[in-house]
Order: sequence, then C-alpha cells, then structure tokens
Amino acid sequence: MGQGAGFGKSILFGEHFVVYGLPAIAAGISSKTIAIVSRKDSPGWTLDDSRPAMPGYKEKKLDEQKVSIDNVIRFCGIDLSEEGIHIELKGDLVCASGIGASAANCVALARALNDEYNLDFDDEKINEAGYEGEKGYHGTPSGIDNTASTFGGLVWFVRDLEGGPPTFERIKLDRPAYLVIASTGLTASTKEVVGDVRAKKEENPEWFDKISREYDEIVQDAKDALIDYDMNKVGKLMNRNHELLQEITVSCQELDRLVKIARENGAIGAKMTGTGRGGNMIALAPDRETQERIKEALEENGAAGAWIATFGL
Repeated sequence: MGQGAGFGKSILFGEHFVVYGLPAIAAGISSKTIAIVSRKDSPGWTLDDSRPAMPGYKEKKLDEQKVSIDNVIRFCGIDLSEEGIHIELKGDLVCASGIGASAANCVALARALNDEYNLDFDDEKINEAGYEGEKGYHGTPSGIDNTASTFGGLVWFVRDLEGGPPTFERIKLDRPAYLVIASTGLTASTKEVVGDVRAKKEENPEWFDKISREYDEIVQDAKDALIDYDMNKVGKLMNRNHELLQEITVSCQELDRLVKIARENGAIGAKMTGTGRGGNMIALAPDRETQERIKEALEENGAAGAWIATFGL
C-alpha cells in the first residue's frame, strides 16, 4: 500500500494580470488531499473518492479526473494490464473551484504510486507527474497549481508570453501565515471572464496599462513584504489588489460582501481569488483566534463554505 499527499493552493496576487506576463504569487496551503494506492488482482484502476467537496464539484469534474488519473499512471510507467490498483482519495482539502483541488489530486496520486512501486521520484519528478495529470483538467495548464501543490510554501510565477516555459521561484517564510478561504457558491466560466477582460483591455489599452503598472508595483512590494514577514503590509496590498480587480470588473457583489465581512471581523487584508464573478475570496488573519472569528462570521453571513489554512512553510 502506498500513500502520498498534495497541498491545496490559493492565489495571493495575480489573478488576470498574470495572463499578460505580470508576476503572480501563489501559496501552497496546509489543507491537503491524501491518496492511498493498493494493488488488486484485476486489471485497471478503481476509485473511492471520499474528499470533502462543494455540492456537485466531484460529479462535474469526474470525466476530467479519469483522464487525469490515466495521465499520471502513464507518466509513472505503471502497467495495469494484468494487476490493477485501487485508489482512495481523502484529506481535509475541500474540493472547490480555485483552491487547487485538481492539482492536489494529481500530486497525491503521483506520490502514492511512487511510494507503492518504489519509483525513486524526487519532488521535481513528482511535480512533472502532477503537471501531466493537470492536463486532464486544463488542457495546457500553467504549472503554477501543481508546483504549489508539490512544494508548498509560496511560488512566484511569471508566464512567458513567447510560449516558452514559465518562470518559477519558490519562497519560504520563517513561520506560517493564517488564511481563511470562503466560497460564494457561484461558478463563473474562466474562459468567458478572461475574454471579457481582454476585450476591455483592447477597447481602452491606456486604462488597462495604468492599472497593470500599479498591479506590478503591488506584487513586487508584496514579494518583499512576505519575505520580511510584514503581514500588515501584505494585507494592505491585498486590499488594493482587490480594488484593481473590481476596476477590471472581475469581482461581484457576493465577493465584495464577503471581503467586507472578513475585514470587519479582523482580517488584515481580504480579496477575491481566482477567476472571480463568483468562486472564492481569501482573508489574511493576524493570529489563529482572529482566523476562527473571521471564518465563523463568513459562515454566519452567507458564505457557501469557509475553511481555515496556513501557508508559507
């Protein structure tokens, strides 16, 4: 029997702006998916997916998940034509859009196969397996989710607009930071939202360039503040980043309401995360006590779900 884990992730800075070659910062969060692989006499693979999930998420992703599992098994070179495997998925990472659930699934499975079949993969090879698995969900993934899932900590990511490989830089904090994640319960099409932003950029390039320049200053300052563990500054930068995302029209009333509730209950900073127009928001807390208070306030005031996690280690 082999076992492995993959971290969830949250985008701290960079939604939409990363599309245009600006840096993003993603956090591998403490919540994780665990995969357990055991051998069975019959060929092929079977799955028992007991991960906690938002309603309908696992059903909607099932076909993509099947392709993803096949991709990881193929990358690992496992022949299931005679002896098969049973895969069990569990853990405390809630399956929801925007928190890296698919990447955590891929990385956890790769590590479990590595453990069971003594493949001697290091983390770089596990990350490659996770990337292959992510293709089942995203076609051509950016690589940021599987990297955050594999290594944890913080990932500085820059997309190569010329089509080359992206730039990754891993950042470690000297102690954990406290995060609350909350869902609106709404799902938006990433393709549609990205397309809308692109149309606005093309309609008024000077307006978009001005916002992008300010975002670039924010993310550069955020990187330095995270390394210095200046969370008060990180929170202020998160708040301003949210305002820029409002300006490019990817936030929504539901997200803005949850952001406001989080700030009123002690969040140092709060912003939407991911695609927007639904999905999730994140809040940075100064300590565990405040983290719990923010979570409870969000749950009591309309969040479809709220979770606590740490990041940075």
